[in-house]
Amino acid sequence: MVFVVFLILSSVMLAFSSGGFILNFKQIGFSLLSSAQRGINAVATTVVDTVNAVNELSKLREENAALVEKLKNYEYMQRTNVEIRKENERLLEQLDFSRAVPQKNFAARIIGRDPDGLYSALTIDKGSIKGIKKNMPVIAIQNGQVGIVGKVVTVGLLTSLVMPVYDVKCSLSVRIQDTRDIGIVSGAGNSDTSLLLRYIKKRSKENVKVGGVIVTSGESKNYPRDIPVGTIIEARAFDYDSSLEIDVTPVIDFSRLETVLVLDLSEFNPSFAGSQEN
Repeated sequence: MVFVVFLILSSVMLAFSSGGFILNFKQIGFSLLSSAQRGINAVATTVVDTVNAVNELSKLREENAALVEKLKNYEYMQRTNVEIRKENERLLEQLDFSRAVPQKNFAARIIGRDPDGLYSALTIDKGSIKGIKKNMPVIAIQNGQVGIVGKVVTVGLLTSLVMPVYDVKCSLSVRIQDTRDIGIVSGAGNSDTSLLLRYIKKRSKENVKVGGVIVTSGESKNYPRDIPVGTIIEARAFDYDSSLEIDVTPVIDFSRLETVLVLDLSEFNPSFAGSQEN
């Protein structure tokens, strides 16, 4: 045992004397410090990057919200511009139409509808102050097609009521444009249903064609002559009746009608295009 102890001590002393156990404490301290600095730097960098990422995400969200709002405004402006262009087109068409009518006329806008009243009335934004009178005929242009709307039945100071041709109380003297046969058109009380043309003689049935145009006769003096009323969709003959029953589709689509012209048949239109040419 003593020998073993001496042997170990001799080996340790020999190792120290040869420099094998000499420790470089400066190098060890530097290594430990640099490792700690690397760890701290890595943690700090991660924290900074995370904070920057959060801030960047917040900015991106704000920018995205702003872009979404700008997009909404842009889409709204587009829709508004489209409506403005369409309105300008309608007004230009109305202006040209007004100048092309030989009678004095008043442009008016439909501001109300009353399908459940005594009359299937259309309310317009012109009244007696603007020169509107009872029984004045009302016409319109729609997609380039001129057609009869009805007549004024009630006049207020600022507004008036128009009885349309589809009203059950409306009767209109008309002609079949091709055959010149004369009859009476009346309404069924609903703008979605056809008009009914009566008092056309049976002998004219062969000449009555589907798609034929019905126009005002001008004989009653309540409406101008040859204004389109509608087109023929069916003609029926009955043994018990000496005249035909003819279904007519109105020229004017009343569900889309927005503006009309009220005519004063007693006065000439000073802006009439024909008078300017002369």
